[in-house]
Amino acid sequence: MNKTTPTSPEEFTLADLCVLADLPVRTVRYYVQIGLVDKPHGETRAARYRTHHLEQLLLVKKWTAAGVSLDRIRELLHGEDPPVPAKPHAAGSIEVRSHLTVANGIEIVIEPGRAGLTPEQVREFVRSVMQAYAALVEKH
Repeated sequence: MNKTTPTSPEEFTLADLCVLADLPVRTVRYYVQIGLVDKPHGETRAARYRTHHLEQLLLVKKWTAAGVSLDRIRELLHGEDPPVPAKPHAAGSIEVRSHLTVANGIEIVIEPGRAGLTPEQVREFVRSVMQAYAALVEKH
């Protein structure tokens, strides 16, 4: 058996993994180095990757294509959900914001990307705020 042949149907060499994920070797090594992808089993040319490594790479590839930062991808892959820190606004940056007018003089600015909210969570938040305001007004 040559060195690029997987030892089992569920194990891959680095070269095979790169072909399957359609990523350069350098990129895969970098993702392993920074902890986005688990380390392989074994070392050097004997290192073997498994199906979960391929799944991790495909998720990283999908999320980077969608513009998600590598730090956030690491958090998502490892089940971490820390609060999203406020990022300084860089010159030329674009950010989508929603302005919810609750009533005359009451407006809420929502930055879903920075808040880490999905569109459904934003809609639920808006419904909750509007219901709470309506209940408050009805009492008085």
